[in-house]
Amino acid sequence: MREERARRALLFIPGDSERKIAKGATLGVDSIILDLEDAVAPAHKAAAREQVRRALLSGPLRAAPSERLVRVNAAPAGDRAALEMQAQDIALTVQGHPDGYLIPKVEAARDVARVADMLLAHEAVLGLPLGQIKLLALIESTRGVVHLQEIAQADERLVALLFGAEDLAADLGAVRSAAGDEVAYARSAVALYAAAFGLQAIDTPFVDLADLDGLRAEAQQAARMGYSGKLAIHPAQIAPIVEAFTPGEAEIEAARRLIAAYQAHQQQGAGVFAYGGKMVDRPMLRAAERVLARARAAGKLV
Repeated sequence: MREERARRALLFIPGDSERKIAKGATLGVDSIILDLEDAVAPAHKAAAREQVRRALLSGPLRAAPSERLVRVNAAPAGDRAALEMQAQDIALTVQGHPDGYLIPKVEAARDVARVADMLLAHEAVLGLPLGQIKLLALIESTRGVVHLQEIAQADERLVALLFGAEDLAADLGAVRSAAGDEVAYARSAVALYAAAFGLQAIDTPFVDLADLDGLRAEAQQAARMGYSGKLAIHPAQIAPIVEAFTPGEAEIEAARRLIAAYQAHQQQGAGVFAYGGKMVDRPMLRAAERVLARARAAGKLV
C-alpha cells in the first residue's frame, strides 16, 4: 500500500457552513471532507469556495489533526461548464494548501489525470512540493466500476478508491435495499482493485442517521471485505466507524503471537505449521501483518 495514513472515518462537512467546519475541526476524525458538491446549493458554490479557502488558511481547521480534504464538483467528460467549475474549485481552494482532493463520479483515468495536472501547475506557482497533494477517487457509476483497473493506475497522487452506493444504484436503475445485494458486485470490485494496486478502499456512507446499530454492522462487514474506512455524513457516525476499523487489543495480540510463532518455525526450517488448531502459511502471516499495520496507523502501536 502506498500510504499508511489512517482513514477510518472520513466526515463530509458542507463547504459553505463556517459553523459546521469549526465544529468538525474539534472532532478528531481521521479525515474531514469539505464538500463543494452535493452539500452546496448551486447559488452558493462561489461563496463555498471562498469559505473553504479561508477555513484551510486560518482558524481551528488549520490546527486540527485531521486530514483536510476538499470534494470538488463533478466534471463529466464534454461538459465544459462543469469542467470550468471544477477548475475554479481547485484554483481557489488550493491556496489553502489542503492535504488532498476527493474527485466525485470518476468514470475514467482521465478524470484523475486532469485534476493531477491542474494540481501540478498550482503547486509550481505556489511553491509547494510537487506531488504533495493527494487524490481520492469516488466510484459511483457503472462506467466507474467497469473502468476500475485504469482508474486505479491513473496517477501516483491517487491514494484511495471510494465507493458510492446511492449514485451507483440510481445509475443502475436498481432499488436500494438494506442487504445491498444490488451493489454487492461493485462494492467488492472497489475493494479488490484498491488492494491490487496498493490503494486504500473507503466504503459508502450509511444514510440512516438513526440506525447506529445498522451502521456498525455495515462498517464491520466492510472491514471484513478489506476496506480501510467508511464515509460519514454525521458526527454521531464517527465513533462506530472508527471502532469497526480499529483492531482491538485481542486482535493485535493474536497477530503478534502468530507472527512470533511463524518466525520461530522459520528459524527451525519449517514452512507450513500448526498453530492454534489451524495450519499457518504465508497468507495468514500477511493477514496478521496487516492487522499490525492498521494498529500502527491508528496510533495503537509505535
